[in-house]
Amino acid sequence: MNGQRYSFKNTLKENAGLSVYNTGYEKCDSNHSWGPALRDHYLIHFVSAGRGVYVYENQEHALQAGDLFLITPGELASYHADPVDPWEYCWVGFNGTDARRLVTMAGFSPDTPILHSTDPEQTSRLLLTIAEVSGNSAADDAQMVGRLYMFLSHLIRLNGQKTVGNPHQEYVAAALRFIQYNYAGDIGISDIARYAGISRSQLYRAFLEDFGISPHAYLQRYRINEACSLLRNPGYSIAEVAGSVGFNDPLYFSRVFKSIKQCPPSAYQRGSKKGK
Repeated sequence: MNGQRYSFKNTLKENAGLSVYNTGYEKCDSNHSWGPALRDHYLIHFVSAGRGVYVYENQEHALQAGDLFLITPGELASYHADPVDPWEYCWVGFNGTDARRLVTMAGFSPDTPILHSTDPEQTSRLLLTIAEVSGNSAADDAQMVGRLYMFLSHLIRLNGQKTVGNPHQEYVAAALRFIQYNYAGDIGISDIARYAGISRSQLYRAFLEDFGISPHAYLQRYRINEACSLLRNPGYSIAEVAGSVGFNDPLYFSRVFKSIKQCPPSAYQRGSKKGK
């Protein structure tokens, strides 16, 4: 790795199927540690050299070169470098509607937060390419997400995990795909449930279990996050943005936007313009 540490945090992490929150690499000092603390996103580290300890659910895991470890949103975790042979690692933090499904397909689970790469050179290379294109422009964001998909597909190939056999996960994944592809149209919860092949009540329970909110609240949040991406373009009116993300009534859109983002869409658009 070039240099002692590189860390990037994305300011455009609005939504989509997958968004990169942060990425980087570090050659740690012997006293380096993090936590115990929580993350609001998924975070995968790959150990390229040295040793360290990852603590998850009060269990210590001694790690070395070739190991990957996952921190899950909302789960208390910590890690620290070995005092004699401190580790070097690279990482990517991400979230989105596809995140949980892809992480599970890659082989991670609550019972398996640690994986070992059988192709460490390729694992490291693919992960570092995300940091290489990091930046806060729309083009940078798209490149980071594309390379994150390549990295996760690499892990899926190595571990051969599939969602088949877990009906709950398949239903939720289908519902999320339907929302992602149809949020701009006139869709409702019945449409989502019908596409997923389950009842409205089953869909409701599944979303509460996985996301802690109802399907309707999830759809609203998804639409508003997509609206944020459009509002960063000052050439679009509030009405045009509202209509583009599934709201026929701009006033209702503004009320929903304010309840989720704690500011009206016009203020968000002005703030985005100043930030450019």
